[in-house]
Amino acid sequence: MGKSFEALLPEHEAFIAKQHIFFVGSAPLSAEGHVNLSPKGHDVLRILSANEVAYLDLTGSGNETSAHLEENGRITLMFTAVEGPPMILRLYGKGQVVLPGTPMWEKLSPRFTMLPGARQIIVVQVHEVKTSCGYSVPFYTYEGERNTLQNWATKQGEQGLDDYWQEKNVTSMDGLLTTIGQKLSTGTV
Repeated sequence: MGKSFEALLPEHEAFIAKQHIFFVGSAPLSAEGHVNLSPKGHDVLRILSANEVAYLDLTGSGNETSAHLEENGRITLMFTAVEGPPMILRLYGKGQVVLPGTPMWEKLSPRFTMLPGARQIIVVQVHEVKTSCGYSVPFYTYEGERNTLQNWATKQGEQGLDDYWQEKNVTSMDGLLTTIGQKLSTGTV
C-alpha cells in the first residue's frame, strides 16, 4: 500500500493542490523535548520544484518548528484526503526558516499572497515522498477558512506583532532559540 519516491510526481502535486489543510511535524534532538505537530490552513504552500516546497508561516502562540529547524533541520509535512479518494502523502526533508528583510525573503515572498500575521517562510528540501492508503481517515466537508488569526493580526498592527513575537516566538517550549530569537539576540539572521 505505501510507496516511496525520491521527488514529487505530477500526481502528488495535484493531490497537494486539492488539500485545504496540511500538518507540519518537527522535534528537538533531546529525548525529553516536545514533538510538535501544527495544522496549517489558507493558501500558504508553494511547490518550488520536485524536491523543494515552501510555506508562509503565520503568527502563532509558539514557534516550535523554527526552533527545531535551527537545532536539527528535520521536518515532515503531511497531507491527508478528507474528501475524494483516500490517500496520505508525507514529505520528509530538511527545513530552513526565512525571515522578512533577507535576500531569500525578497526572492520567495512574491510567490505568496501576504496574509496579516505572516512572520516567516519555511523552505523544505524534500528528500523523500511517501504515500499511504488513508483508508481509515474519515470524510469531512470543507466549509471555508477561519479569518480569526488574520483579524487579530490586523488589529495588532506591525508594532503589536513585533512585540508579540518578542514575547511568544523567541524560544521553544524546551528553551531552544528560534530564528526570530537569533535575530533579536544578534541583530542578524
